[in-house]
This record gives sequence, C-alpha cells and structure tokens, in this order.
Amino acid sequence: MELKNVDLNLLLVFNQLLAERRVSKVAEALGLTQPGVSNALKRLRLLLGDELFVRTARGMEPTPYALRLAEPIGYALSTIHDSLNEVAHFDPATSKRKFTLGMTDIGEMYFLPKLMEILRRQAPGVSVSTVRNTTVNLQDEMEAGHVDLAIGLLPQLKSGYFQRRLFRQRYVCMFRKGHPLDKEGLTVEEFRDADHVTVVASGTGHAIVDQSIERLGIRRNIGLTVPHFVAVGHILSNSAMIATVPERYAMACVQPFNLRYVTHPLALPEININVFWHAKFNKEPANKWLRSLIFDNFADGREA
Repeated sequence: MELKNVDLNLLLVFNQLLAERRVSKVAEALGLTQPGVSNALKRLRLLLGDELFVRTARGMEPTPYALRLAEPIGYALSTIHDSLNEVAHFDPATSKRKFTLGMTDIGEMYFLPKLMEILRRQAPGVSVSTVRNTTVNLQDEMEAGHVDLAIGLLPQLKSGYFQRRLFRQRYVCMFRKGHPLDKEGLTVEEFRDADHVTVVASGTGHAIVDQSIERLGIRRNIGLTVPHFVAVGHILSNSAMIATVPERYAMACVQPFNLRYVTHPLALPEININVFWHAKFNKEPANKWLRSLIFDNFADGREA
C-alpha cells in the first residue's frame, strides 16, 4: 500500500474510534456528522481489508488487526500533531547557536563591539562569524541558510528578501586632527584640491558617493585607492590625505586614530543601512531573535 492512497482524515477517525468506541462521540470530537464517520470507517475497511471495528453492546470494539495498528498510527498522528503545533522557541541564555552575518568592514567596526558585549550578557553560548558581502554570493548563501542576516547598503537583495531599516546616514569628510583643513567649514574648492584616499567598495552600494561626486563635476586629486575601509583610519592619521566616508564609520575612527570629521561640502545623498533576511527564515525563532536584538540596539527610531 502506498501512502499517497491513504487519506489522513481516515486515520484520524480510526484513532478517535479507538478512544471513544462510539460513532456519535467520534462525530462530536471531530466536528463530523455520524453518517460522515460511518462513511469514513467504510472507506478505511475497504482500504485495509479488515472490519477494524465491530459493533457490540459495549460500543465499537476493535479487531485484533485494529489493535495492532493502534500504537503505530497513534504515534504517527501524535508526532504530526506535535510537529505542526510546536511552539517554536529560542532560548538565548542556553543556546549554542552560531550565527553568520554578512557585512562590510565598516559594519564589523561599527556593529560588532557593541553586539558582542550584548551577546556576552544575554547569550553567552552564542557565537558569531562574519562574511564579506562582496566575497560570497550573498543571495545564494542566505537562501541556503548559510548566512543568517546581512547588514548594510545592499541593493542586490530584492525579491525573496525582507529588510528593515536601521538608520539613515550621511557622508562626511574625515582627516587627521591638525590637518590644514581642520577648521570650521570646508569649501568645495578646498575639498576638490585636497589629496584624497578613496575606497572601491564594489557590491555594497557605497559606489553611489563616487558617482554623485562625478555628477557634480568635481575632479578630485585621488592619490590612493583601497579596496576596503579598514585601513583608512590608519592612512589618514599618518598623512595629509582626506576621505569621504559614512558618518558612523567616522564616529568609530575619531578616537582610536585621532581624527576629525566635518559636514561634507557637497550635497551627497544619504544612504539607508538595513538588516536583510531571506523570506524562508522570516519565522525562524533564532533568526527573529537576532534581528530584533540588532534592531532594538542599533536602530535610530526614525523608521515608521
């Protein structure tokens, strides 16, 4: 016999008859009519080739074959019921879950110190690893569940993904303290004529700033181009160069590298920094917990 030929509802009737032994009770318990229960029993008898239940003065008594089926069918139905009605739960205090986050080097510098301190207090057994948004196929990795969340400016994550904004941030101009431009107000000409270090952050959306500067007709003196932001603080602290960087990255660099940043002289677009997750894991308890934790601790509160 193939399972595809078995109607699960017939097994529900069978299991309930074992418990109630009366058609009327079964009908009441399952929300069926008595003829409906009788018809289900008739179909099950034909399917299994056995009477299954015999009418007696004490009610519907199971046959020996029905009694042999009772335990495995009851166990199977119980397992299905429990699985479908399981209250999904994630306990951060006891979990040993390892999360993988997709983010840039900026994200690591801005989010990870605070996030790891929060996890140390709330989820000491939880660990985190990161992957660069630009070094993996983020769409495939998130769909497969290899990357739990991604954070940043990620225009490539569209269909099949949920996202929630953490904050909007502007671009600023950053340089070392004591730089000739370390003063109140920076003119467009001063910005244009300075020596620049730029970051080619392909795949992250940060390229929008370079495109915007070009559209404004500003030709910078670009002396150095690097593939990531992680070295920019070191470079600026030991040179006369300046850089256009996201403000929250600048905030993280000011103290460690003795830097300063000012409002950018150009009208550059603000960017959204979002948390992304694949729709397959929208209701997965651990995923829900982590993204809620991130939002509660890093969102600027301006999202509707």
